[in-house]
Amino acid sequence: MDFLSDPSLVIFGKLLLATLLGIAIGTERAVVAQQAAGSRTFGLVALGSCVFVIAGMSANEQFIGLVNFDPSRVLAAVVQGIGFLGAGLIIFRNDSLHGVTTAAGLWVAAGVGSLVAFGLYHIAIFVTFLVLLVFFGMWYIEKSFKRNFTGLIVEMQDDHGQK
Repeated sequence: MDFLSDPSLVIFGKLLLATLLGIAIGTERAVVAQQAAGSRTFGLVALGSCVFVIAGMSANEQFIGLVNFDPSRVLAAVVQGIGFLGAGLIIFRNDSLHGVTTAAGLWVAAGVGSLVAFGLYHIAIFVTFLVLLVFFGMWYIEKSFKRNFTGLIVEMQDDHGQK
């Protein structure tokens, strides 16, 4: 078997790419635009949406031909229900937003649960690894970017006589 054509590795690659692209978009939002939802939130949302699509595609393959069972409807209900719970976690207080990353993490955790339910254990474990990487690793990187970028903005404003 060709190592690179292993279906699990292709799925892992998709999940990793979705996470990295979400992180890239979120980093711009956090650092340049100074928005509350940053690299961790965007990385988790991109990962979560990829998880649900993969779970749906895999479920359809596993249960094709069964009468009165549509696993994509089950997944859609999970996504909506967790979205509702996630909305309850988000708090807007004194011009700041709290809980967005936790809500995104909860949403991805629902995706992990869906993967486990469909027997996609190795993918669920890999997604959990990516979530922990986003939660722990990106926290330090995002703080560093914000610290360095904020100093650059102050220098640019000083050079142009603005305060």
